[in-house]
Amino acid sequence: MAFTDRPAAALISRALDATGATAATVFVAGVVALLVLPTIVQWYRLSHVPGPKLAAVSKYWQIRESIKGTLPQVLKDLNDKHGSLVRIGPNDLVTNDPDVLRKMMAVRSPYIRGPWYEAWRLNPTRDNLFSMRDEAGHTALRNKMVAGYSGKENLSMESTVETEIARLVELIERKYISTSKDYRPMDFGEKAQYFTLDVISDLAFGEPLGYLEKDEDVYDYIKITTASIPAMLTLGSIPTLANIIQSRFLRWLLPKETDKIGFGAFIGVTNNAVAARFAPNAVPQQDMLGSFIRHGLNLEEAQGEAVLQIVAGSDTSASTIRAVMLNICTNPPVYQKLQKEIDEAIAKGKISSPIKDAEARQLPYLQAVIREALRILPPAGGAFFKQVPPGGDVICGKFIPGGTQIGSSPLGIHHSKKTYGEDAETFRPERWLEADEEQLEKMKGTADLVFHYGKWQCPGKTVALMEFNKIFVELLRRYEWSVINPFNAAKLNNAGVWMFDDFWVRVTRREK
Repeated sequence: MAFTDRPAAALISRALDATGATAATVFVAGVVALLVLPTIVQWYRLSHVPGPKLAAVSKYWQIRESIKGTLPQVLKDLNDKHGSLVRIGPNDLVTNDPDVLRKMMAVRSPYIRGPWYEAWRLNPTRDNLFSMRDEAGHTALRNKMVAGYSGKENLSMESTVETEIARLVELIERKYISTSKDYRPMDFGEKAQYFTLDVISDLAFGEPLGYLEKDEDVYDYIKITTASIPAMLTLGSIPTLANIIQSRFLRWLLPKETDKIGFGAFIGVTNNAVAARFAPNAVPQQDMLGSFIRHGLNLEEAQGEAVLQIVAGSDTSASTIRAVMLNICTNPPVYQKLQKEIDEAIAKGKISSPIKDAEARQLPYLQAVIREALRILPPAGGAFFKQVPPGGDVICGKFIPGGTQIGSSPLGIHHSKKTYGEDAETFRPERWLEADEEQLEKMKGTADLVFHYGKWQCPGKTVALMEFNKIFVELLRRYEWSVINPFNAAKLNNAGVWMFDDFWVRVTRREK
């Protein structure tokens, strides 16, 4: 009997082995399916949109270009190659079509901000006006702040900008005037940001942070943000990672207001200045923060928005001030024409000292120079992804499913030959004075997108334009400017905003 049982046992053993192998095969196939099928599905849903092959299945390509600081130029090159709609990630598209941007950002648009914005939550426990994706919450918060930003309830806005320009002039006179005997080079990129930091902090909570007075990077703010903004831009490509870092388990690694130096110390100073306005005996002020409080911002909201104002308002405005000075100093005909317009306006009594915002708007070449600088180097170079509504939409002739992120290609939009002519990549302010009425309106409408549009228009636009209208007149009426190294006037890269390093200039007093 035992003899006859052996073949049966062997058969059973082989059957069990086969069953085990089959189970293992099924398990492996299941794991592969779980990993591969979502990728295939994700690839397929946007496979009709052209772009780099790697971008269709991975965000690695997008992250790599962000880290290198070359993403704006690469996006433009892709639009030039593939057309107005390009795929740059498994769920990410970019466009260089200004009409698409206006459609997405219109006041009644069903589009919302995409997950990209979550990386810009400066306080991990709450959203700010920029990071907030909830439409109702964003509208309610914005309505509390719009009067303060516009200057309607901040009657000292213009005089505050003038005070900080005077402090910049005083700093130049004290430390950076060169003569035939004294050589005193100045890093204009650095001083431009000192100026914008003091302007926005003075406007935000009633006193400057003291960058121009001390002529140093107070709290290492510029050093820290230069390192952190590229990281935040990269995290925008990986919202899940941003949320993990901001979670209660890891947020202790982030800057804290109790820090003695760095971004945390900067937050602490800002929070203390705002808290003083909420003290029982605090006197209401007719400034930006005072307006926010009158319209219902609570302490936590006001503290968060004050930090955002400084981060968003100083870097972008400084970027444009640097762009103007770099481009006029390396284009002598432009420099001379702008200075001549200023001199003639002074001689005819058309501008005050310091110039008023309304007077500056009447100087056509100055306005052309400012518009051209905003266009040639759009101050915010991020994609600012918006999310397609659930039902999907037709963009550039292609159906795009709901949930897809669509961002902007800033250089693709503002260096467009269709909008600005064959020399669109050249800094030439005259284009704004030569265009016919129809073309000029098209150019203006497109250039204004640097401040975004509709429900997401930059609330700081009024402040920024006032800074630009004033600072160049005051600097050019007093001084002659020249770059120290014309072959390498400044080192530029883009990490969400344009970073200018080693922008060294020689400043001399003008001969009367």
